[in-house]
Parts: sequence; C-alpha cells; structure tokens
Amino acid sequence: MSSIAIVILNWNGAAMLEKYLPKVIAHSSDDAEIIVADNDSTDRSLELLKERFPQVRTIVLDRNYGFAEGYNRALAQVEAEYFVLLNSDVETTPGWLRPLVDYMESHADCAACQPKLLSASDHTKFEYAGAAGGYIDRYGYPYCRGRLFDTVESDNGQYDTVAPTLWATGAALFIRSADYRAAGGLDSRFFAHCEEIDLCWRLRIAGRTVCCVPQSVVYHVGGGTLPKSNPMKTFLNFRNNLTMLYKCLPSGDLWRVMAVRFVLDYVAAFETLVANRNWGDFKAILRARWSFWRWRKDFAADRRHIQQNRRVERVPEQTRLFILWQYYAKGRRRFSDLS
Repeated sequence: MSSIAIVILNWNGAAMLEKYLPKVIAHSSDDAEIIVADNDSTDRSLELLKERFPQVRTIVLDRNYGFAEGYNRALAQVEAEYFVLLNSDVETTPGWLRPLVDYMESHADCAACQPKLLSASDHTKFEYAGAAGGYIDRYGYPYCRGRLFDTVESDNGQYDTVAPTLWATGAALFIRSADYRAAGGLDSRFFAHCEEIDLCWRLRIAGRTVCCVPQSVVYHVGGGTLPKSNPMKTFLNFRNNLTMLYKCLPSGDLWRVMAVRFVLDYVAAFETLVANRNWGDFKAILRARWSFWRWRKDFAADRRHIQQNRRVERVPEQTRLFILWQYYAKGRRRFSDLS
C-alpha cells in the first residue's frame, strides 16, 4: 500500500494532463502513487496516458459520474494512507507534498488540509477556488482567506500561517483515507460543486479538524470544466449549497437560516435578471430552489445521522458573519478586513 495516492479525475482534459501531469510526476515524492481516473473521456486522454505516461496508473470509469461519484468510484479502487484529490489543471511545485504530510503526521486530529492555492495565470494572486483556506458565513456563503466573492487578493505573505478552516479546496484536497471512508466520501448526489465543503463540514461536525498549510504551494487554472457564467454551474452551486445547509446546520439554526436564504436567493435571482439581463442564471437559481425542495426528503436520513453523531455543536469556522453585509454594505473586500 502506498503512503500517498494522488488521484486526478479527468474528463476530456488531455490538454491539461499534457501540460501539468509532468510536473506532478517530477515534484511528487517517491512514495506517492499517481493515478488518473478517467470519467469516460471522448478526447485523446487515454491514448495520451498510454503513450506519454505509462508510469501513471489509469482507472477507467464506464461513464461520466461527475466530480463526486467519479472520485468515490475511483478511490474505492485505491489503497493508501492519504488521498490527494488533485485537479488536472493544477501546477505543482517542488516539494509540495512534504509540508502537508509533515503537518498531518504531527496532528492526528486533522482529517484534511490543503496547500496555498495561487493563480496559474498570475502567481502573485490567490486563486478563487480555495485561496488560503475556506469558511462559510451564517447563511452558508463560502469565502476564503484571500478571496471574498469575486475579489481575489494578491499574495503578500499575509496568510502564510497554518490556519483552521471549515473546508479545504477540492482542487488539491489532502485527506486521510480513513476519514474519507468513515465520512462516506463525497455526496455523489451533488454531481459537482460544494461537495468538498459538504464533506469537510461533516468531518468538522464529527470532531475532526481541517486546515490550510500554506508552506505548500500550487497554482490552479480554475474554471476548466464549466465557465463561470454557465447556468448549470449556477444551478449546481445554489441547489447543492442549500442541500448542504439542510444536512449540516444545527437544529436551532436550520429553519431561521432557510427562511433568510429564501429571501436572499430570490433577491439574487432578480438582481441577475435586472442588473445583468442574464435569463440563464435567473432561471437556474429558481430551478435550483425548486429542485432542492423536491429532493430535500431524500436527505432526511443523512441529516438525522449527522445530527445524532454531532461532536461539535457549533463549528467555529462557520462564522457568525453575514458576509453579504460585510462585503456590500461595509465595503470590506479582504479577509483581514472582516470584523
């Protein structure tokens, strides 16, 4: 059994594999097995792997299962102490694994961590998808050290300390295999988006910790599968975020938060229609809310299990802030500005 399994889930990402996989191979330790799990690609991904990277193990899935179920099916076929869920569009740096391993080895309570995530197009800036570690506010809006909504900070070393977080980015998620399996892995019903936040939040509720180890640095392209304005991405983000809240919020907070989100989501829908004339995202938000209420009952058993096994009543990294108010009313655009 390998100590570390680096698993890259690929779907029609031959260009990304050709560009970034050589650096993963060159920069990863000898005790790390590198695996590409292919989500039924129709491009030249499999041919490329066979011809250019014969040392990389390939797991071929019979169809596109999405991010969550794709990883669950792939990792069921992998034995290692640690899993690294790595996006195909991540550029690693020399020695990137060592700080992550060292931290996990010296902190038995930590289930998962992430490196500092910087932009592949501008190495001086954080990258949207995880920056220096993620949090959510009282109403479930995600934000990061280094990124609030669309405002991404320059990296000036201001977040170079290890910090507890609520979630670690799915672009480069370093997690103990025992914790991944004990938590039931990613929620495959999500398909894509919010699944790593949901997993990490469940781990925090169960008493495990999550953090960012910024001494490890990687660069992320981001948005490689769906463009930012894609209505399907909007739909998945809203639907999955609401579902995650339903599963994980303490009973005392659940219906108050859901009532506020009902208002905020419809405000967001009409704002995107009136201000941006974006019919696609407008309809996606409405469809996401309808879809959530239709399938909410399917998650009732999950909620009961999570709440019955709760070890932390209020996870501190789900902050008491209302990030929309901080950002738009108070004009606080940086993580360090938040009160």
